[in-house]
Amino acid sequence: MELLRNAVRPYAWGSRTAIADLLGRPVPTPHPEAELWMGAHPGDPSKVVRGDGGEESLLALLADDPEHHLGEECVQRWGGRLPYLFKVLAADEALSLQAHPSAEQASEGFGREEHAGIPRTAAHRNYPDPTAKPELICALTEFHALAGFRDAQRTVRLLDELGVPSLRAHRALLAAQPDADGLRALFTTWITLPAHRLQEILPELLDACVRHVRARGEFALECRTVLELGEAYPDDAGVLASLLLNRLVLQPGEAIFLPAGNLHAYLHGTGVEILANSDNILRCGLTPKHVDVPELLRVLDFACGDMRVLKGESLDANRTVYRTPAEEFELSRLDWSPAESAAVRIDSAGPQILLCTKGTLRFVRDVPGGGEREVLLSRGQSVWLPAGDPAVLTAPVELDEQGTAQAFRAAAGALGHPRTG
Repeated sequence: MELLRNAVRPYAWGSRTAIADLLGRPVPTPHPEAELWMGAHPGDPSKVVRGDGGEESLLALLADDPEHHLGEECVQRWGGRLPYLFKVLAADEALSLQAHPSAEQASEGFGREEHAGIPRTAAHRNYPDPTAKPELICALTEFHALAGFRDAQRTVRLLDELGVPSLRAHRALLAAQPDADGLRALFTTWITLPAHRLQEILPELLDACVRHVRARGEFALECRTVLELGEAYPDDAGVLASLLLNRLVLQPGEAIFLPAGNLHAYLHGTGVEILANSDNILRCGLTPKHVDVPELLRVLDFACGDMRVLKGESLDANRTVYRTPAEEFELSRLDWSPAESAAVRIDSAGPQILLCTKGTLRFVRDVPGGGEREVLLSRGQSVWLPAGDPAVLTAPVELDEQGTAQAFRAAAGALGHPRTG
């Protein structure tokens, strides 16, 4: 049971306030801060803070003693690798429109690019590793996203409402086949349009969206999103593609799970994200980075309909778990109030990271030979719980101004849940 010092990633789309505020640092920051990484990703592994003030890379600890830190079951399933990466993600601007491959697609693509001799760090590399990358994002603030293809009939209705002359033939294409195959045909048409056609279509589309917003039409939120993306990424096919996706607004505590093939883009807000420890991304647009259209089409899932918003399954007064099919990870949330301040027992169920997001928490475990070890977590701090350590009890020692305390728990998939003690 050790405190972690975690890396902050300064991507351009990040926030100058959200992560700094969480960590108790001055705001605004000089540069955008996009992600706080907790885990053992080779690009920025967490540092374990020793009792004497020294630090050691979590990646090195796993390499030195994988069975103690990961547990036998996790080592058997994932080798000496922590299977998940835990993050706080803070977006002030839209991220790229992207999808991730399945395990089979990643393995095949990785092997193909290795055989071709493409350096793993090359900008045009699609598969730097052979693993899948499912994700779950849980909102800490109101969180805006595009995710999954909207029901095709509703997209036909949206195109009817906009009435863009240069999109009439495209609207007719989808109306003739309002299903996954029709969406594939329309998306493929849009994503492969030559630059001069995009320069003809997008101004008409933006004008139509302005009119729809002013009229307070049914799709005003979708149209405002198109306008924002069009201003940030002029002449980008991703602006057109955004018309096909579900536009979501998550409230704090709500989450979405993004399986293989799901086309998505985070737009604005702060959330806790857990994902498989992989770097495989196929981009569609809203980015200056590499876009491989044939490979993207190979991995995309064009199934359409409403995107499921997860509220979490309440296990008791303190614990909520977000169930997903992902083998690599499981996210749960611990909440306390003055009326529900019982200690929560966290068993040694594989490698775990706990992040405090509200209040101050006390973690206590027995020490072999007698006595106890205690760690206090303030807001923004996290703790590493190796699989080989004894069970831990945690409870709030200080509530926040709203009278609450909260933590998020990252664990390997299906390796157990904490229970109230």
